[in-house]
Amino acid sequence: MFELTRAITANAGLPAYEVSNHARPGQESRHNLTYWRYRDYCGIGPGAHGRRDGMATLRHKKPENWLTAVAGQGHGIREETTLSPATRASEALLMGLRLSEGVSLPEIAERLGLDAGRLIDRDGCAMLERLGFVRRAGGRLLVTDQGMPVLDAVLGELVHPELVAA
Repeated sequence: MFELTRAITANAGLPAYEVSNHARPGQESRHNLTYWRYRDYCGIGPGAHGRRDGMATLRHKKPENWLTAVAGQGHGIREETTLSPATRASEALLMGLRLSEGVSLPEIAERLGLDAGRLIDRDGCAMLERLGFVRRAGGRLLVTDQGMPVLDAVLGELVHPELVAA
């Protein structure tokens, strides 16, 4: 079904720009690209989560609890957590590799103050490249069409163990 959906949508002029999303070039969801490109976003309503300035936020899930919190403290935030650079890098990889454009390892490393060579597991990446599941192009790392149907397994081999443990 995955391959058939990709073929049908591509033939209709709606190529996959993300593992499960298709659009005409230039018509991609800007809202979702914010998540997948690991940019800051603010969650507003009940159950919403956000990422801002290295912080993860989570709002109260039940509308009545959210409303009570907003009335009492001026916002519905239930939890706010500081994310380490390693955690942020792991999230950036897990989200960004969903995109057909892949990720720029140097850009992630620079943005988070990390060593680009320590973002991914080199042995895992080499194996995935040999299998045709990932490729490198101009400083970017991309999951291939062959790798997208098994993305979760690819990510498990690719994201550096030090990031996952962080």
